[in-house]
Amino acid sequence: MILDVRDAAFSYDGTRMIFAGVSFSIGRGECLCILGPNGTGKSTLIKCLINVLPLNMGSITLGGEEIVTLPRTEVARQIAYVPQAHQIVFPFAVIDFVLMGRAPHLSLFATPGRADRQIAEEALVTVGIEHLAARPVSEISGGELQLALIARALAQQPAVMVLDEPTSHLDFGNQVRVLRLIERLADEGIAVIMTSHFPDHSFIISQNVAIMKDGGFIAVGPAEEVLTPEHLGAAYGIDVAITYVEEAGRRVCIPSIYRPPR
Repeated sequence: MILDVRDAAFSYDGTRMIFAGVSFSIGRGECLCILGPNGTGKSTLIKCLINVLPLNMGSITLGGEEIVTLPRTEVARQIAYVPQAHQIVFPFAVIDFVLMGRAPHLSLFATPGRADRQIAEEALVTVGIEHLAARPVSEISGGELQLALIARALAQQPAVMVLDEPTSHLDFGNQVRVLRLIERLADEGIAVIMTSHFPDHSFIISQNVAIMKDGGFIAVGPAEEVLTPEHLGAAYGIDVAITYVEEAGRRVCIPSIYRPPR
């Protein structure tokens, strides 16, 4: 296991726990999708996974070492974080934006060299936006920006990639493109942890799923076992049907919308 989380708990004020009792592990080439409603602690958990926030209880080990004992640069070399796409103010060229991912591998006053630039260019090719290399990152579309963020993370050459709702605010086509890219990165050996509001995404790319509610996991394990009407109903407070769609070649989640009689 490259990343192991045991009985993790976090509180901002030492009184109210944002999450508690969270345990899971992930190895190279595996993908874990964390589902759950707004305000349940998913984003805070991610901040703990990338060592931005320290746990109040429990442990996170990275490559067998306690993450809190590792220098931040070492954590950044091993774990890449992809935030939700946001507005970029400064008009960096896309290639320069991706090149920023090399920062953990450079000394304090060093500048990226030819090898670093080649790694950044290869990351652009991997995500399929090499044609945007010279474009200002502030002028590309939301879907293209999400791919640029993933390329920047790839330039870190991480063992683990953590993505916070990577398909939020994307249109249907770009959602599928980003999900397929994430699936390919896992196939190439990167351990992937992502959060999502869309249970269907777990059927598309994840071997494993965790459903989070009220600061804890109500279920974690293989997608086929965890994504049940009972678990999803408990998490989201609605009735959910799960059915196999032959044309899609997979199971899908269908919310039941109750309409009172007129």
